[in-house]
Amino acid sequence: MEHKYTLKDKIKAMGPGILVVGSFIGPGTVTSATSAGAGYGYALLWTVVFSVIAVVVMQEMAARLGIVTQNGLAEELVKDLSDRPPLKWFMVILVAAAITLGGFAYMGGDLTGTAIGLSAITGIPSNIIAPIWGCCVLVLINIGDAVKSLEKLLSICVTIMAIVFVVTMIVVKPDLGELLTGVVPTVPEGSMLTCVSLIGTTVVPYNMFIHATSARKTWHDPKELPLARFDTTISMIIGGIITGSIMVTAGTVMRGMEVNSAIDMAVQLEPTLGDFSVPFLGLGLIAAGVSSAVITPLGVSYVLAGLFGWEMSKKDKRFFWTNIAVVVAGIIVAATGFNPIAIIMTAQAVNGVFLPIIVFTLVYVTSRQRVMGKYKNSMIRNVLGAGVFLISLIIGVNSVISLF
Repeated sequence: MEHKYTLKDKIKAMGPGILVVGSFIGPGTVTSATSAGAGYGYALLWTVVFSVIAVVVMQEMAARLGIVTQNGLAEELVKDLSDRPPLKWFMVILVAAAITLGGFAYMGGDLTGTAIGLSAITGIPSNIIAPIWGCCVLVLINIGDAVKSLEKLLSICVTIMAIVFVVTMIVVKPDLGELLTGVVPTVPEGSMLTCVSLIGTTVVPYNMFIHATSARKTWHDPKELPLARFDTTISMIIGGIITGSIMVTAGTVMRGMEVNSAIDMAVQLEPTLGDFSVPFLGLGLIAAGVSSAVITPLGVSYVLAGLFGWEMSKKDKRFFWTNIAVVVAGIIVAATGFNPIAIIMTAQAVNGVFLPIIVFTLVYVTSRQRVMGKYKNSMIRNVLGAGVFLISLIIGVNSVISLF
């Protein structure tokens, strides 16, 4: 029987869920939500609703796995399939490929997002700033204490940006009737890539691995599961509100506009910030991008370490060089000279395409009696997980088809 906790206990214990939200509320989220609102009004609001439901369901499974097994998702997958080597190696390679390629793309989006923020302030082209910033990230990820201090400062900046977006949404007074119609799933012509980008920027595959690891370090007893569920649910809903407010604000203020830069995106904040909208959004993108850019290479490294039995420390050269490889791949993507908004949108879409693989893996592992014991998925959780898998698979496949 689970222990009863007061609301004060639950709020005080919040942590791993907030880390996940801090990871996905990055430049990709701001860009994808702004482009969706400017291009399609409120029509794609349903993707935000779906993403919130999906991320609550999947991150709860990840946190529960970490707490019950005191292990990560990657380690438990390898352990559970150890008596079936062909299947084990097939899943290990599939998951490793999905996480690595998704991480490369996401890193490119993170660096590009930070670069367009810097570009809005300095006037220097983003494809020149991005490689320079990427080299700075290479230094940052190898200075542990400095990164932690920097992330605390940046989390405050991202929080302020989120509050401004929510306030702006209220100020611009969107049409409530039209908002409600946006919750009904529709896919306007040409919007499939935007749909999968919005889902891919919220339900981030490697975040499920990070959450399992973070939860097991925070809570060590299954009786603390109510704390983890509260943390996950409230944090993910807050993240969804932020994403939704960006889309709704853009859909109200920018509908029909083409979005090619941070200066374009800043238009939506003019009702509350006026002439300060461009530097404010630029700083917000920088703050969000720094946090995401630091977490992304570490996330990929943790997953591969769990899959292949590496030591989860920079002392292990394989772990160290994976960090470096992810950042270098991101620098190459960001330096291509392509439209920065297109790079960010495509990066989120790549993660959306690989999402079904990781969703299937997590649902499979957390439904296993020998892994989770009496804490395995209930029938309702399996049904919800299957629903997330099927919808993400359909959207992902359709997005690939639409590209070709």
